[in-house]
Amino acid sequence: MFLAEVIGTIWATRKDGNLKNFKLQFIQPLTSQREKSGAPIVAVDTVGAGVGETVFYITAAEAVIPLPVEMAPVDASIVGIVDRIDNEIKS
Repeated sequence: MFLAEVIGTIWATRKDGNLKNFKLQFIQPLTSQREKSGAPIVAVDTVGAGVGETVFYITAAEAVIPLPVEMAPVDASIVGIVDRIDNEIKS
């Protein structure tokens, strides 16, 4: 799983039928310190995230697993909304 910030919503007048009940979001991948990491990508939103929220997402073939379908053309899925990140290392 990876961290990202939702930076926008994509509105599609037509899309694959298996995605008709899901939003498509632009997300900016982040490091654990919330710094940008690479270029923004498009992800299927399975949790109802909004612009400005920090989320975690999965990619590759596993991205279709959270969807209630057997197969869909998905490369990334948002699977959770982050409430807090604690980076403090305790010894």
